[in-house]
Amino acid sequence: MTAWLMYLGKDPKRVGGGYDDNSATHYSWDSRVPNATGVQVGDRIVLWDGETSLGLSVIETIETGTGTKDLSSCPKCGKADIAPRKTMTPTYRCWTRECKAEFDRPAVETVDVITYRARYEAGWLDLQGHLTAPELRALCEEKKSQNALRRLRWDEFRARVESGRNATPLSVIDRAEDVIAGGHAKTVVRVRKGQPAFRAALLNTFGEVCAFTGTMPATVLEAAHLYSYAKKSVHHASGGLLLRRDVHRLFDLGEIAIDPHTLTLDVAVTTRAYPVYDQLHGRPLTVPVDAGHRKWLAKHWDMHRGGPAAIPAQSSGRLDPVTA
Repeated sequence: MTAWLMYLGKDPKRVGGGYDDNSATHYSWDSRVPNATGVQVGDRIVLWDGETSLGLSVIETIETGTGTKDLSSCPKCGKADIAPRKTMTPTYRCWTRECKAEFDRPAVETVDVITYRARYEAGWLDLQGHLTAPELRALCEEKKSQNALRRLRWDEFRARVESGRNATPLSVIDRAEDVIAGGHAKTVVRVRKGQPAFRAALLNTFGEVCAFTGTMPATVLEAAHLYSYAKKSVHHASGGLLLRRDVHRLFDLGEIAIDPHTLTLDVAVTTRAYPVYDQLHGRPLTVPVDAGHRKWLAKHWDMHRGGPAAIPAQSSGRLDPVTA
C-alpha cells in the first residue's frame, strides 16, 4: 500500500478547481492532477494545508464520476504556470522562464475530466500542527515536487509521528487497514437506505444517550450498527446503539469493544494512551440492552478481541447495564 501527502489548502488552482473537500471525511481531485490514477483504496493519506499537517487516515472508498474543468494558461506561450498577483498590474504573470508575459486575463479552455473522491472518515486521526511544511516535504519521495498528490515515505513518516514532540501512536491506522482489507467497514461513511429511520428508532428507545459516555445532544449521536451493515444490509431492531461520533469510529475499528458478559467497555491499550478514552476503560454501558444486543456484541468481541466471550443464559427481556 502506498502513502500519499495530499494538499488541501488555499492555492488558487485548488480553490478555483471547484473541489468539494472536508479534511476529516473526504478529499477530491480529477484526472488532470498528476498521480490521479495512482491513489487506491487502502492507501494511507496525510493531509496538509501548505504550512502544517492536518491529519491522516486510510482510504475506505474512491468514488469516480465525470465533469468538466476550466484550464487557465498564458495567452502568449500556452503554459499553465501562471498565478494572480494581489497588488501589481497586470493581474497575472507567466512564470515560465522563457516567457514572463504579463496580462489581465488568462486563456481559458474547458475540458472533460474524470472526478475522484476518496472517503476515509472511519480512521481519521487529527494531526493539526504536528509536522511543519519543511518536515513534510523532506518525507516525500520527491522532496522538490509541487504536485498536490505526492508519494510519502511511510516508515520514516510514522517514526517521526510516533516519537519526538507530540508523539502520537498510529495503531488506529493499523486497525483501519485491517478492517478495510477484511471488507468489514467499507461503507462506514456511505449513506445507508433506512438509516434515518433506524436512528430515529434508537432515539425513541434510548433517548439522547450515548451508550458509552452518557447523555449527549442528539446532534452528536450517530446510529451505530453492532454488526457489519455491509454484509447484512438490514437494520436489526436489537442491532444498534447510539454513540458519540468519535467513539463510534473507535467501535467500528475495534479500538473499543464491549465484553458481552459484563457489559463493560474494553479500550485497546494503544487507545488508552489518550486520557479521554482511558477513563472509559472498564466502565459499564449507560443504557440497558437485551439478548439480541448481546448476540451482536459477542460477535463484535470475537472479531476484534480474538476469541469468544462466555455469555450466560439470558431471558428475552432488557438487561440492566450495571447489574447484568
